[in-house]
Amino acid sequence: MRTLLLRQGSQYIAFGLLQLVVDWAVFVAATALGLHAVPANLLGRTTGAMLGFWLNGRYTFAGGDGARLGWRRFGRFGLLWITMTIASTLLVNTVEQQLGLRWAWMAKPVVEGGLAVVTFFLLRRVVYR
Repeated sequence: MRTLLLRQGSQYIAFGLLQLVVDWAVFVAATALGLHAVPANLLGRTTGAMLGFWLNGRYTFAGGDGARLGWRRFGRFGLLWITMTIASTLLVNTVEQQLGLRWAWMAKPVVEGGLAVVTFFLLRRVVYR
């Protein structure tokens, strides 16, 4: 059990960092091109989420019977993603409104990193079970 948690945790971190870079890059590029922080955050999170769902289902949380993907898991993932996206968007938008766009660019990885910790345990228990 401990070995499984360490393997899953290390893969989740590696894939999460890749996902974070993709999400952040899309967010920064979209806002730099003039898109408002809210739709840009949704675009970045959607792009990162699709990559993350596939990588985590295929590798991180795969079972002895192979990948744990499929529509049922995708539905549970979608509900979790919506919840975390609301939190992320509210936080990033607040930073952008209060401190400006450049601060929002810097805050986004911190926000997403914090949400990733909670998300790991929810993915493990609810989505990829």
